[in-house]
Formats: sequence, structure tokens, C-alpha cells
Amino acid sequence: MEDNLAALRILEQEAQVQDEAVEDAQKSVTLTTNQYKAGTVNYLNVITAQTIELTNETTAVEIRGRLMSAAVLLIEALGQRDLWLHGLHGPL
Repeated sequence: MEDNLAALRILEQEAQVQDEAVEDAQKSVTLTTNQYKAGTVNYLNVITAQTIELTNETTAVEIRGRLMSAAVLLIEALGQRDLWLHGLHGPL
């Protein structure tokens, strides 16, 4: 159960860092798009910024999925502990 709590805490920190990376990537796309419209960079720069943004968003979703899985494991562990404490012995 303590491992699940630690995993949740670590994943929450990872999610926060990744959310910041997504925000930064979104700003980069906006900036690069504006530079392209102004004629100061070529479209390859826009595509590169969009690719980085998508990669960061995908990673954020994957972290959220792992966070949800860890939460479910914690809930299951707590449920098993409660069953054990109330004399309804099941596998721990």
C-alpha cells in the first residue's frame, strides 16, 4: 500500500512537469506559426514545433493513464485491507 502511495506521489509530480512541458510546447507552436506567417522561418519549423507539442501531449496522457492505474491499485489494496480487518479473509 505504501508503494502505491509513493507511486501516486511520483506520478503526480511527473504529470505536473509534463503539463508544463505541454504548455511550453503550445507556446512554441504559436510563436513559430507567427514567425512563419511573418516570413522569418520556414514551415519545417512549424511542423517540428507541432511534433514536439504532440509528443508532449501524448506523454502527458500516458502519465495520466499510469496515474489512474496506480490509484486503482491503491483502492484495491485499501479494500483488501478492510476485508482483512473485518474478518472477511481474502488474498492480500
